[in-house]
Amino acid sequence: MLKLAILGFLYDRPLHGYELRRHLSALTGHVRPISDGTLYPAIKRLETAGLLVRETEPGTAAAPRHTLHLTEAGRTALRDRLREPEPLDISDENRWFTLLAFLRHLADPAAQAAVLRRRLAFLAEPASFFYEGERPLGAEEFADPFRRGLLLVARATSEAELGWLHATLAELGEPAAK
Repeated sequence: MLKLAILGFLYDRPLHGYELRRHLSALTGHVRPISDGTLYPAIKRLETAGLLVRETEPGTAAAPRHTLHLTEAGRTALRDRLREPEPLDISDENRWFTLLAFLRHLADPAAQAAVLRRRLAFLAEPASFFYEGERPLGAEEFADPFRRGLLLVARATSEAELGWLHATLAELGEPAAK
């Protein structure tokens, strides 16, 4: 998720490390705070892999500033990751939202639609947070207001997302099922 988000933000424009951290925190910080001990090693790995470069600029004070730029290999890696997301990128809500934040970088509407159809197929499978054997339990089966509430909120979120997926697929000129 971090690699995808770093590549996605740098695809838009070069950023200083501090700016990148602020953007990452806005997107994913509510789920997993981004510390310097996590961010800077990830940047170094991407730099070593040739996906980004660091350019030094004179600082406004005494210290120089480093600006991160995506390389062409980094742009390609991002588009490849968006085109063929990992299964967890589709099923995990936080990873899905990160993927969705940068899906516009795939220029081909058919490729965008293929990713949306994968999410649509995932959401179509019966699921719950609670099961009786293999059977998913619905909100109506709980007297416990907290579990019932959890399932009702999850259902409403899924219904809203399904509506958005169908509308966006139509906007892209693609059928929801293929």
